[in-house]
Amino acid sequence: MASIGNTKDAWRHSVQEILSTEGKRSAKQSNKYGKSLRKAVPRDVFAAWRPPMGRPDPNELLFEQDKMRVQDLVPVRHERMGVSAFTFYRGAALVMASDLSSLPTTGIEVQACGDAHISNFGLFLSPERRTVFDINDFDETCRGPWEWDVARLAVSVEICGRDRGFTKKQRRNAVLAAVRGYREAMREFASMGTMDVWYAHFDTDNFLARFGDELEATERKNANKVLTKSKKKNSVRAVSKFTEVVDGELRIVSDPPLIVPLRNFAEQVAGQNVDGSEPEMAKIVSMVLRKYEKTLAPERAALVRQYHGVDMAHKVVGVGSVGLQAWIVVMEGATPDDVLVLQIKEATESVLERFVGKAAQPNHGQRVVEGQHAMQTASDALLGWTRLLTPKGTHRDFYVRQLWDGKGSIDLNRIAAKGLSHLARACGWTLAHAHARTGDRFAIASYLGKSDVFDEALYTFAQAYATQNEQDYEAFVAATAKDVKDAEDARDAEDNQ
Repeated sequence: MASIGNTKDAWRHSVQEILSTEGKRSAKQSNKYGKSLRKAVPRDVFAAWRPPMGRPDPNELLFEQDKMRVQDLVPVRHERMGVSAFTFYRGAALVMASDLSSLPTTGIEVQACGDAHISNFGLFLSPERRTVFDINDFDETCRGPWEWDVARLAVSVEICGRDRGFTKKQRRNAVLAAVRGYREAMREFASMGTMDVWYAHFDTDNFLARFGDELEATERKNANKVLTKSKKKNSVRAVSKFTEVVDGELRIVSDPPLIVPLRNFAEQVAGQNVDGSEPEMAKIVSMVLRKYEKTLAPERAALVRQYHGVDMAHKVVGVGSVGLQAWIVVMEGATPDDVLVLQIKEATESVLERFVGKAAQPNHGQRVVEGQHAMQTASDALLGWTRLLTPKGTHRDFYVRQLWDGKGSIDLNRIAAKGLSHLARACGWTLAHAHARTGDRFAIASYLGKSDVFDEALYTFAQAYATQNEQDYEAFVAATAKDVKDAEDARDAEDNQ
């Protein structure tokens, strides 16, 4: 039998292993390390953008993604991306990830968003029913370089400014506001304790406290309008917008190809070697939801089980996501007025993974959910994931969330120049917070420093890459227009036979 002394030694050794700081840098060491990186990777190196030799054709990358999508919806994706250079940029995250992979980085990794453009920040309700401002799209999240997220945000601000017709000076102010907001926030987080950083948040009170004095009367009025509208955007409103009562029961209104109810889905999958009958599809959905419940905390799974599904539909969402499987499920609780609408959205490989390596999670829905929990201060209480096995032996991964839960966003089609600067600054703070929670905030803050060297470099990069994006957009529009014409010619040839 082991002696008491040996037992104590084993216990002490175990505790020492748990508390070991081996392989971890102290804040002081990280500060020194971050500053030393300026020699290896000067901050002004980020100003340069030239298409690298052998740059992959952006259209080939985008059309490669089309192969994984519902083919009937690919034209919808092309149409939405083809509206403007800005909408193209929103759908071309893979193109920019490929380009960024050719540029230098500091080697400091964070939980990266992967698609941190300005439209992917917005309002939503926390589980405590507090309206918060945060990143709201995590489809591409993965461990990766912090610089890639900051670059994608900065370029999106420049492109948005061009889309709105703002002057070069106005666009410069907005881009610099985003990057400066990131840099100053990271320095702020580097001065805070770890738990304080974890719980920091940007709710509506924070926004008004930080920017209230800078907002003009019209901007303040518009901000309050967005806040009021977002609080009303919930399951009840979703039901009123997407459903009608038929024979005393809620039914989702069909609006193909954007919304296709389950009862009509058999027609949509005819000839695709899929059993699209309503009973069979209902079984599949039931199985998907049961698997999803297992990824929730027990009390939240019990909450979901208090609802029962009354109808569901395939619903097209977003720009870059168009063509991926996305469903909405209308559920009813204790009474017909007690409703919940869940969204089941397909998750595929992150655009970052082919450049930084495979994500640790075995399920891409799990990757999205865990990345969101890591980056956000407060996430949807019903966020979970699931997997659907297909008859062919393959599988599709999904994540599940509430369709609308106090979600709101600034209308970038109407935003004023000063408003864009304020929003960009808020996005910079928010992105820095996500990175500070998941990476070495001391090293990043020390590398960035107090000066505006990095800010100016990113502004120069944003101008050059926004022009590159315009060129890519024009090539995309030309290619998709040719595809449409070729398809029409083929149909005409068939008709004439």
